Amino acid sequence: MPIQLDHTIVPSRNKVAAAQMLAELLDVPWAPSSLGPFAPVYINDGLTLDFIDTEEAFPIYHFCFRVEDAAFDAILGRIRAAGIPFRSTVRGPQDGLVNPFMGGRSIYWNQPDGHQWEMLTVSYARPPSNG
Repeated sequence: MPIQLDHTIVPSRNKVAAAQMLAELLDVPWAPSSLGPFAPVYINDGLTLDFIDTEEAFPIYHFCFRVEDAAFDAILGRIRAAGIPFRSTVRGPQDGLVNPFMGGRSIYWNQPDGHQWEMLTVSYARPPSNG
């Protein structure tokens, strides 16, 4: 079995609000509290983001979701409907534009804890496999 990332912990000031917001934007299931101190967001069958409340200082994390075109359109629609500012570049103004990068599309937004979310349709992290 190849190594797979199963879950990661996302520090938050309000785990339930943060988990619910992300789950609703991505249209994936979540639970206010199912395992101990976590509010999990079930990204797919193999990955869970476990939001946890903390009063400690924490770094700002970056999470990127690769989605198909139809999902991109649906998620972007929910982001716009929620009035969440977004941008076309990793840093820069909240320009409300979609970046047509590498033949795909991408956007960035931040959630209330400051974590940076990215959504794209074509990954630039790895070259496409030829097989």
